[in-house]
Amino acid sequence: MEILYENLLKFQWQDIVMILLGCLLIFLAIKKEMEPSLLLPMGLGTILVNIPGSTALLGPINELYNAGIANELFPLLLFIGIGAMIDFGPLLTNPKLMLFGAAAQFGIFFTLCMASMFFGDIDAASIAIIGAADGPTSIAVANTLGSSKVGAITVAAYSYMALVPIIQPPVIKALTTKKERMIRMPYEQRSVSKTTRIMFPIIITVVASAIVPDATALIGFLMFGNLIRECGVLDSLSDTAQNVLANLITIFLGISVARNMTAAQFLQPDTLLIMGLGLVAFIVDTAGGVLFAKLLNVFSKKKINPMIGAAGISAFPMSGRIVHKMGLAEDPQNHLLMHSIGVNVSGQIASVIAGGIILSMFG
Repeated sequence: MEILYENLLKFQWQDIVMILLGCLLIFLAIKKEMEPSLLLPMGLGTILVNIPGSTALLGPINELYNAGIANELFPLLLFIGIGAMIDFGPLLTNPKLMLFGAAAQFGIFFTLCMASMFFGDIDAASIAIIGAADGPTSIAVANTLGSSKVGAITVAAYSYMALVPIIQPPVIKALTTKKERMIRMPYEQRSVSKTTRIMFPIIITVVASAIVPDATALIGFLMFGNLIRECGVLDSLSDTAQNVLANLITIFLGISVARNMTAAQFLQPDTLLIMGLGLVAFIVDTAGGVLFAKLLNVFSKKKINPMIGAAGISAFPMSGRIVHKMGLAEDPQNHLLMHSIGVNVSGQIASVIAGGIILSMFG
């Protein structure tokens, strides 16, 4: 009987805290529906790796980590699914929306400067990419750079992505007036040819990779997924990428990332600081997009609703829908969805390129 209870005596308070954190992640996934496809497996994985003597850490979870995270395979495969989900049509009808996606990445480089005051270059660069509002990019960059904070960065990135509906509206309202939020932007329905839709991911891949070679894999897999969607001859593969592949890889990603969620790695004062810096990155990203739109309005005769600038973060399609709802709340006839979604998908491209820039600077 003593042998049966011997392992219970090995529990430390740190293990209990991490197991409770795992339970919290599961609760948020189920009860609050916060990124459930990722937080639920991550929560269970966190419980598994913090049980003393557990074979999960050195067994299947470690093998999954080495097979899919250490070599960036899981994040890249997930990009195929994300690319297959994205419709670049609204962006192609109004290419200038790309500018907002670029402006909304300012939080990454602002946070890089702040994080470098507390961390070394590698960890600071990895923390800064939380501002991409793109979980797979955050994981890929942090792991490629060899950051020791992958666990905390992953939790921060996906937590704040889920909290976008809470974080963005107060920032948008603080930076805009009611009159600005009521600016109407009529949407001109223009068809985009199939040839254009097919050539777009190819051109973006070539141009972005030529400018930022370190972004080649990230942008290439994202655009490959979109090419599957738009080519018109691989509908079954497109459906598989959007559903089966994306869901399966997300499960593996969540469980394997838990390898870095042990008490020794996660329960550090740095973790709270990383969470705080991640929040700063999201806020500054949102503010950067809004302020850029306000700046354009100074020189533009055709006014832009500055709220759409906030959709330049990569939280697709959540951020675009939030801006649309805020527009309707101010004016029931103010339909901003197509504009905000166009900005939102441009943010997806810009965040991947920003990740490549970070890799080229510190890789």
